[in-house]
Amino acid sequence: MEADFVVVGAGSGGCAMAYRLAEAGKRVIVIEHGGSDAGPFIQMPGALSYPMNMGIYDWGFRSEPEPHLNDRQLATPRGKVIGGSSSINGMVFVRGHAKDFDHWAEAGAAGWSYADVLPYFRRMETWHGGSGGGEFRGTSGPLHVTRGPRTNPLFHAFVEAGRQAGYEVTDDYNGEKQEGFGPMEATIWKGRRWSAANAYLRPALKRENCTLVRALARKVVIRDGRATGVEVERGGAVEVIGAREEVILAASSINTPKLLMLSGIGPGSHLAEHGIEVLADRKGVGANLQDHLEIYMQYASKQPITLYKYWNLLGKAIVGAQWLFTGKGLGASNQFESCAFIRSDKGVDYPDIQYHFLPIAVRYDGKAAAEGHGFQAHTGPMRSRSRGAVALRSADPREAPVIRFNYMSHPEDWEEFRKCVRLTREIFGQAAFEPFVKHEIQPGAGVTTDDEIDAFIREHAESAYHPCGTARMGQRDDPMAVVGPDCRVIGVEGLRVADSSIFPRITNGNLNAPSIMVGEKAADHVLGRGMLAPANSEPWNTPRWKQAQR
Repeated sequence: MEADFVVVGAGSGGCAMAYRLAEAGKRVIVIEHGGSDAGPFIQMPGALSYPMNMGIYDWGFRSEPEPHLNDRQLATPRGKVIGGSSSINGMVFVRGHAKDFDHWAEAGAAGWSYADVLPYFRRMETWHGGSGGGEFRGTSGPLHVTRGPRTNPLFHAFVEAGRQAGYEVTDDYNGEKQEGFGPMEATIWKGRRWSAANAYLRPALKRENCTLVRALARKVVIRDGRATGVEVERGGAVEVIGAREEVILAASSINTPKLLMLSGIGPGSHLAEHGIEVLADRKGVGANLQDHLEIYMQYASKQPITLYKYWNLLGKAIVGAQWLFTGKGLGASNQFESCAFIRSDKGVDYPDIQYHFLPIAVRYDGKAAAEGHGFQAHTGPMRSRSRGAVALRSADPREAPVIRFNYMSHPEDWEEFRKCVRLTREIFGQAAFEPFVKHEIQPGAGVTTDDEIDAFIREHAESAYHPCGTARMGQRDDPMAVVGPDCRVIGVEGLRVADSSIFPRITNGNLNAPSIMVGEKAADHVLGRGMLAPANSEPWNTPRWKQAQR
């Protein structure tokens, strides 16, 4: 079995890649170990807490004990299903800030500045947030981007509280102006999760030149310095799927570096420890692991207007039935309908704190706060200086890798997190929330000193599930770079990476949107056609960032 291109991973980047290659007339085989994304647990937006906690859809990775977080092992969900993590995530759509991509270019990823990537963000989306979309938004792409109805008054109270606290208000954080409070966007269309599988893979598979193969990728086959295929296991047998032109890895920032190392590409000494022949000694493979860490600031509600009334068997059945028969109701929203991006201090040139507002006090694992009616804001710093790594546990392709995020290992992370807590309290203390805030559930009013806040963070901070950076882009003479700006793996011909592994630095907000953008842009590199013309749209940035925090 062979094709022009073999794509490993039917996730955000891989689906976009397969779509564009097949559209160009290339023969494509997509390898995915996971199963079907059919069923309400994935397709119903309101059921988002279920798939990432189900072994049938999730690889079930956990970090090693994190020394700065009381040795807790944090969940690291990655999608093991058609659509990858776009089928188990919270469906939040955030491109990132313009300066994130300018930093990429400055760090060695030439051709990936904001001006370079904006045309790809536009190409990939059909935006339903307003009339026309303007110069920053796309109107004819495969990915539908929508906004929730925001019928609950708490969504509006959150935005008004931000305004009362002196912050900017923005109508489109994915457009000209990210900084401020406003409506949140989602990959939801007609009441369904609009994953990369729905947007890209299914249309690609309707073409005769695109095939999906359900198998476990074991390693990339490399002959005379060139990738010629992928060794897979399916039906109890091992076989090779050949690539006449190239192999593209889009298996996630956890599994992509693992596959590279199993294939002989990575830190030479580490590969030798596991008896793997070193074909390309690249010490950056698996390094530079980054993530967003967050806490849930929870408040008890004076009024019984939160989603808690549905947080029981009967309530969930009613919501589920309404969605199943009409595609509407609470089940048709991820309930993240308001958000904010703010700067933590003066001297910070663009937002470094994100907020997701949710009209219930509940954990991602579905456990509601014992207080009953409540609401919460997820908040955390966007650009942690801590770095971790992904490493092999053994040479067995079926064994999970070693994941060490090294969360909170940099002193500035603690300073930024304390600011998150104190600034959030100020926001919820505004007049807009006076009719709704009863008291603070967590951290709790008694948690005020630096030491008390730090202790809360150590015990309660959770991953926002945004791992990236483990095969980062850079110039070919950079010893820590894994791929060049054309996404080619340095030191091996015919092999590229097209997922969040290549991020030099984590972007602001959720990573599904930039991961899809990587698949879109990398496809043009693979096809050898000219890049889309750089945009000349100038995003807004506060002129007073040196003088004021807001």
